[in-house]
Amino acid sequence: MMGNGYGMGFGGIFMWLFWLLVIVGVVWLVKSFVAGNGGASGKGKSALEILQERYARGEIDQQEFEQKRRDLEQ
Repeated sequence: MMGNGYGMGFGGIFMWLFWLLVIVGVVWLVKSFVAGNGGASGKGKSALEILQERYARGEIDQQEFEQKRRDLEQ
């Protein structure tokens, strides 16, 4: 005989639990990776902060910065 019938059922529960935790872990890693790279996490920068960064990097000149800042403040 193959035991009393509890071995497979009890082990099966842990097997399902293990795979469930693996899947949840993978989903969590993917979600945190996407959120860390500018995903829709709700913690994004404001338009003015992005504009200031662009000006600081030299992507836009002072005149363009001032114009866009005024547009944002309206």
